[in-house]
Amino acid sequence: MAKVELKKPVVDEISNVIADASAVVLVNYSGLTVEQDTVLRKSLREAGISYKVYKNTMMKLAFKGTPCEDLEKHLESTNALAVSKDDATAPARVLADFAKKNPTLELVAGIVEGKYCDAAEVKALSEIPSREILLGRLLGSIKSPISNFARVLNQIAEKGGAEAPAAEEAAPAVEEAPAAEEAAPAAEETPAAE
Repeated sequence: MAKVELKKPVVDEISNVIADASAVVLVNYSGLTVEQDTVLRKSLREAGISYKVYKNTMMKLAFKGTPCEDLEKHLESTNALAVSKDDATAPARVLADFAKKNPTLELVAGIVEGKYCDAAEVKALSEIPSREILLGRLLGSIKSPISNFARVLNQIAEKGGAEAPAAEEAAPAVEEAPAAEEAAPAAEETPAAE
């Protein structure tokens, strides 16, 4: 079998992995122990991210004509691909979290929703919370005013609503006060006219 025939299935596999991906992150894994690599693969798998080591020449062939073509310039050392089809921030977030504990893992670059990101941008992307956390925060901010309003109504109901009529009586007294003040200047003007 010719070398080209042996390469084609691997190139096709890489092409299928990166097709329609929300995020593709290239990492340099040199220096990781087998234990560390096992932990990394497990955490990526749990987050729904595919992670695989490919030869740089195979990745170059698969990247041609795709948005990942910009990653070719980084294919020099021991590289692996972390790919997510759904969550654009997940690979960067999981890899950066792992790199904090294991500094030998290096974030090289990435393609996020078709846009090239260098290592600094991938790092910045990793600081964006997950979709679930953002949805939780949104629901919390929507729920907060309603909860506060319900709490106030509950406190009024617990007090028996006794303060509510007193508040209504105080409101008309405030409205009458400005009318009395308006009458006073008119009375002052009358003696001056005489």
